[in-house]
Amino acid sequence: MTEPMPTTAHRQEPLREKARRVLRLGRAFRLAWEAAPGLVVAQAALQTLSGALPLAGLLFTKLAIDAVVAGAAAGGGPTAFRHALGWLVAAAAVTIASSALGNLTGVVSNAQSQIVTDHVLDGLHRRSVEIDLRFYEDPAYHDTLHRALQEAPSRPSRIVGELSQLAQSFVGLVAMGGFLATLRWWMTGLLLLAAIPGIAVRLGFSRKLLAFRREVTPDERRAWYHHWLMTGPASAAELRLLGLGALFRGRSTEIRRRLREKSLSLGRRKAAGEALAQAAGSTVVFGAFGFLAYQAVGGAFTVGAFVAYFQAFQRGLGALQGLLGSLAGLWEDNLFLSDFDAFLAITPNVVEPVQPVPFPRPLTRGLALESVSFTYRGSDSPAISELSVCIRPGEIVALVGPNGSGKTTLVKLLLRLYDPDAGRITADGVDLRSLATADLRRSFAVLPQDFGRYAFTARENVWLGNTEAPSDSPRVLEAAELSGAREEVEALPNRWETVLGSWFGDGRDLSPGQWQKIALARTLFRNAPIVVLDEPSSALDPLAERELFDRFRTLAAGRTALFISHRFSTVRMADRILVLDQGRLVEDGTDEKLRSLGGLYARMRAAQGEVLG
Repeated sequence: MTEPMPTTAHRQEPLREKARRVLRLGRAFRLAWEAAPGLVVAQAALQTLSGALPLAGLLFTKLAIDAVVAGAAAGGGPTAFRHALGWLVAAAAVTIASSALGNLTGVVSNAQSQIVTDHVLDGLHRRSVEIDLRFYEDPAYHDTLHRALQEAPSRPSRIVGELSQLAQSFVGLVAMGGFLATLRWWMTGLLLLAAIPGIAVRLGFSRKLLAFRREVTPDERRAWYHHWLMTGPASAAELRLLGLGALFRGRSTEIRRRLREKSLSLGRRKAAGEALAQAAGSTVVFGAFGFLAYQAVGGAFTVGAFVAYFQAFQRGLGALQGLLGSLAGLWEDNLFLSDFDAFLAITPNVVEPVQPVPFPRPLTRGLALESVSFTYRGSDSPAISELSVCIRPGEIVALVGPNGSGKTTLVKLLLRLYDPDAGRITADGVDLRSLATADLRRSFAVLPQDFGRYAFTARENVWLGNTEAPSDSPRVLEAAELSGAREEVEALPNRWETVLGSWFGDGRDLSPGQWQKIALARTLFRNAPIVVLDEPSSALDPLAERELFDRFRTLAAGRTALFISHRFSTVRMADRILVLDQGRLVEDGTDEKLRSLGGLYARMRAAQGEVLG
C-alpha cells in the first residue's frame, strides 16, 4: 500500500519544533535574568575573567620553561634563575587568582540558583491557585504539573550552572583557539573534530531522554500515588483495617521496577555511546600531541611553546566540550522548560471580565439560575440539567436530594468555580460572568463538605476566613463562640496559639466534630451577605447539631443562607426546600408542603425516619 505523501504542515512541524527548542534556550537566559538580573551581570563578569585567565597562565608558564631551558643552556647562575622565577611567580599568581575567582563564582552561582528555584516555584504556585477546578479533571494537566513540580527543585539550578559554564567555556574557547591559531590555523579545527563525537552522542540521547520522561510520567504519577496511599494520613486507617499494605507495596514495587529497567537500559546505551565518543576524541588529542612533539623535535618551536600549545589544545578541547555540553544540557532542559511554560500558559476556563461590574450590595432580587446545564469533563450525563430557580434575598434555602443529584455542583456554579455549559446565573439580573471572581466570592461565606484542616494556630484557622481583617480581631472569638468552638479551643495547651493537626511536633489534632466547628467559625468570621453550608453538621454529635441549628436563624439574620443536608430534622427549619434529582429541580416548597405532596422528598424523609427508628 502506498503511503500518503507528507503534507506541508508535516514537513514544517520538525522545523517548528527545532525553532521552539532554540527559543527555549533563550528562555533559559530570560528565566535567570527575571529572577536575579544583578547576579547575572556579576556572574557574566566573573565567568569572562575565569575564561581568560588560563591563557595568561599558559603564556607565563611557557616563558618560565623557556627561561629555564635558556638558563640551563647558558650554564645557569642566579640571574638566569631570577628570570625564570619571575615568570613562575606570575604563573602562580594567575593560578591563585583563578582559584579565588572560581570560589567567588561558586558563591554567586549558588545564590543565583536558589533565587531562580524560588522564582520558578513562585510561578508554579501562582498559576496553580489561579486555574479553575476543571483542569483537575484532566490527566494531561496532572502529567504536565507532575513533570514541572518534579523538576522545579533541581532543574533551575542546573540551568544556571549550564549558563555559567556556557559563558566561561565560550571565553576560554576563544582564548585557546586564538592562541592555537598562531601555530597552525587548522589546529583550531581539530578541536571541533575531537568534540563532535561526544556532542553527537549527548544530543542524540537528549532527544531519547525527552521522549523517555514523557513516556514514563503516568507511571511515575502512579508510583507517587501508591506512595501517598501508604504514607499519607487519608488512607492510613483503612489501609490497616483492610490489610492493603502488602497489595499497595507490591504494586508500587512493580511500577518502580518497570521505571528502573527503562531508565537503566537508556543509561547503559548512553554509557556505551559516550565510551566510543571518548575513544574517538582521545585519538584526535594524542594525534595532535604527536604532531606537536614532531614539530618540537624538529626545532619548529621551543620546549616552552610545545608545553603551552599542548596544554592550550587540551584546555581548548575542554572548553569546547564544556560549551557544547552546556548547550546539550540546556537542550535537555527543554522538557522542564516546555512543561514549565505550558503550565504558566494555561488559560483558565473561568475567564475574568475585561470591565467587571461590582457585585450588587445589598441584593434586592436575589440569585437566579436560568436554564442552567453543566457536565463534568469525562462524564456522559449532566450534573445540572436545564435548572431554573431563584434564591431570594434573606431566604434560608435547603438543598436536598439523592447523592449525585447536583447539590454541590449548584453551589460550585454559584461561586464560579465552574461556568455553566448553557444558561446563565445572575445576581440581581447581572450575569456572574460580568463580575470579578474575587468580588463575587468575597460576597459568599462557604463551609464546604471537604473543608480544610490547616496546620496553623487555632486563631489563624478562624482568621483565614477573612485575611483582610487583623488576625487579633475580637471577631475571631465571636465567630468561635457562635460555632461552638471557643470553649474547646480555650481548653488546648496554648489556647488560641496552639498549632492544630499532627503535621508538626507542637501540633494538637482535633476530632472531626471539633475540626468542623473550627471550619464553621472560619465561615462565620467571613461575615459575608450570603452563607453557604455544605453538610454543616455531618461530623457533629446530635447535641452539637441541635445547638447549631437552634441558633442558625440568629447566625443567618440579615443574610441569604443556602445549606445542603441529608438530615431532615435540620432541613425542615428552612424557609424553602429545593429537591434535586439527576440535576433537575423536581420539588420546591416548605417541609409541610413537600410532605403533603408524597413525592421524592416525602419518601426520603420517611426512609430516614425508618432508619432512625
